[in-house]
Amino acid sequence: MNSDQFEGKWKQLKGTVKQKWGKLTDDDLLTLTGKKDEFIGKLQERYGYSKEQAVREADEWAAATHEEATATAASARTGRL
Repeated sequence: MNSDQFEGKWKQLKGTVKQKWGKLTDDDLLTLTGKKDEFIGKLQERYGYSKEQAVREADEWAAATHEEATATAASARTGRL
């Protein structure tokens, strides 16, 4: 997920951030505002990840969250037919 996509979906994604990365504080989440590079930096700071690991973790999490949301939306549409 590129930076623009990440920022655009931040409001949807941040609800699951605390579940995945409990060391991130509410203040962290408020100040990040969907900036992927800042998010990567916070993962490095709070978890001691290398930049590469933080990018990989964030991308995998964002992709999984996006896939889950898409599947849920598809199921909801199918159920309404």
